[in-house]
Amino acid sequence: MRVCILTEAGKGVGFGHITRCMSIYQAFEEIDVESELVVNGDETVRDYVKDGHCRVFDWLNNRETLFAELRDIDIVFIDSYLADYNLYEKISDVARIGIYFDDNIRIEYPKGFVINGAIFAERMSYPGTEDVKYLLGTKYAPLRKEFWDVPEKTIRGTLETVMIILGGADIRNLTPKILKAMRDNYPGLLLKVVIGAGFQNLAEIERCRGNNTKLIYHPNAAEMRDIMFESDAAISSCGQTLYELARVGVPTVGICVADNQLQNTKGWQEAGFLKYTCMYNSENMEKELMNFMKELTCIDIRIEMSHVGRTFVDGKGPSRIISALGIG
Repeated sequence: MRVCILTEAGKGVGFGHITRCMSIYQAFEEIDVESELVVNGDETVRDYVKDGHCRVFDWLNNRETLFAELRDIDIVFIDSYLADYNLYEKISDVARIGIYFDDNIRIEYPKGFVINGAIFAERMSYPGTEDVKYLLGTKYAPLRKEFWDVPEKTIRGTLETVMIILGGADIRNLTPKILKAMRDNYPGLLLKVVIGAGFQNLAEIERCRGNNTKLIYHPNAAEMRDIMFESDAAISSCGQTLYELARVGVPTVGICVADNQLQNTKGWQEAGFLKYTCMYNSENMEKELMNFMKELTCIDIRIEMSHVGRTFVDGKGPSRIISALGIG
């Protein structure tokens, strides 16, 4: 059996797709099934995926080559915001099984499986189609191997360390603003700032850092997990990282950096795991952020948020996906 996982990543696209696709690659690796991760992206992709069989190839614009390569493939995963329906349909005809990651009912998918591991997914109005099976909700959240089996997080009595993570590229240039606000209002806190491979604002971040700021460049999954365990709270954008934060149980203040994160943000807010500040372009972002940080000084609030996150995400999403396909 051979598996191909198609996705996109890079400075202009972000790294959320490749993060969840890596979890699928690792799950097949666990059961000794050959798989390949094929990424339409730029040079930052190779630094991001340091382990595993990853090939950078523009599969969106070289379709004849892609379809020729897929003739010998049994299972094809697609995680894309750019691929059109015709490409999905062709792949569903070529592959024995087609599996499609979706976040917002982007298209009406051809025969196969649709995965949406978001907290709000089960409430979405997916079309009822005999040829399509839906795997919906956080029980299918695709987390990387390092987050499958983690111990319970210890919640300290006081805030000491806060993690700041704004995606792989910080596309809205929020890190400097947040650093300045935190430095001015919480000068005693240790701030651990995750710097992704696509960051273009390093000079500005350096100017805004304080004595208690630690910049962590391009951490791998194990390092990211460790930072989460060391942190009493997190300030995060509201994409795929929220599911890893929930798995570890890190009380989180979220900033929505794109319209397609709104449903995700509101779902986690309603569940009680996330304190949602605002959209990235709000004039009151720093003020609202500080108000929520003040709430998180209460240990009881942080204990409850941590419990909610771990209740919703148990790390078994990738194995459930493979089981649903009748493999393993």
